[in-house]
Amino acid sequence: MEIQKAEVFLSSGMGLADIRAITYENGDPLLDQGCLWYTMTVRGRALPHHLQGVFSMNPSTFDVKFEGIIVFDRLDGILRNEVDSHIFYERREQIWRGITTGFSAYANPQKEKKQLLAVESKKDPRFGYSVMSAVPFGVVGDIEDPHILYDENAGKWRILTCENIDGYRAIMLESDFWNKEYRRIAGPVKHNSTSASMQKIDGKLYCFSGSSEREIFIYNYPNLEKVGTLKMDLPPWDKEAGTRTWPNVLQLPAGYPMKYIALMMNRFNYPGLKGPNWSYGALYLYYGY
Repeated sequence: MEIQKAEVFLSSGMGLADIRAITYENGDPLLDQGCLWYTMTVRGRALPHHLQGVFSMNPSTFDVKFEGIIVFDRLDGILRNEVDSHIFYERREQIWRGITTGFSAYANPQKEKKQLLAVESKKDPRFGYSVMSAVPFGVVGDIEDPHILYDENAGKWRILTCENIDGYRAIMLESDFWNKEYRRIAGPVKHNSTSASMQKIDGKLYCFSGSSEREIFIYNYPNLEKVGTLKMDLPPWDKEAGTRTWPNVLQLPAGYPMKYIALMMNRFNYPGLKGPNWSYGALYLYYGY
């Protein structure tokens, strides 16, 4: 017998979900090395098996590349596999920050509660294996899908997130600080919500949300009043697939062949898996003109 090759590699698993663009502190998408950068949940089966992945993609070529894994340190001797993160680069202080969802609380529900966590790192967490510090900041409960930005006009930090209030619904939080003292200023919205996100379209911020209603809803910012739905050709669902996708509508600068881009996933689970599992999904790229 002849062994021709042996390899050790870090795989992105069987399913990708929770796609969130990495941004600057004001919400503008981070375009670096000709690529957009995304965090995506690297799925296994159920919640204990996931990891926070980082991916790059050239908007013109759909060359999604697995770049790294982030774990989170709460200084308790455990490196945690939180996911559902929004990472941003704070240019004024030259540091990587963000908000993640503390799903690891489900491993020890007698001692911990699910909550949002403020994360930070001097190291660029996009590449290889990275550890970001994670600290609770008082947003406790069945809350997930956070998106944070600094509103330069209002002089406030704002988090758009989804709270389980008779089903997950988008709410808007506000603070003078990026990592403490948040209060609700809008919401909950009427419709079921997934991946609430704030994006600037022609200089004006809007809020987007997936849903269970076969629609991607659009709300005004920051009051979360409904203004319409996203018109899509071939959305990433059908009569059998779940529809709570992540919108990820971004506006690109001049020079690209498209004005808008949206990277989404579907919610088809891997066939034949028994028990709780969230192994989706295939990736879909949309261009808007």
